[in-house]
Amino acid sequence: QVQLVESGGGLVQPGESLRLSCAASGSIGSINTMGWYRQAPGNQRELVATITSGFSTKYANSVKGRFTISRDNAKNTVYLQMNSLKPEDTAVYYCHADYLLAADVNFYRTWGQGIQVTVSS
Repeated sequence: QVQLVESGGGLVQPGESLRLSCAASGSIGSINTMGWYRQAPGNQRELVATITSGFSTKYANSVKGRFTISRDNAKNTVYLQMNSLKPEDTAVYYCHADYLLAADVNFYRTWGQGIQVTVSS
């Protein structure tokens, strides 16, 4: 029932910025942790950043100081502001959400379809 829709990806030059958005829709009781993973060709999906319902954040060492994750609980939306982008940031970025369905007691993990971010000169 829960769908995640990502937007904001694209092609930028090194040093430029992008802002990714991920909006959750459907029958949602509450969302705990939301975050972003990324996957480059030949690699496994790796954590980029997460944010809890209490706004605690974690970042991969490679993006600390450059990326900022935030969320709007009223809109069930998570954002990833990516500044000072590097070619190494090129990947498909996947949003995820851990959520409770209305009238449920179990958390579920769902993923967006992924959105391409390419950093190249």
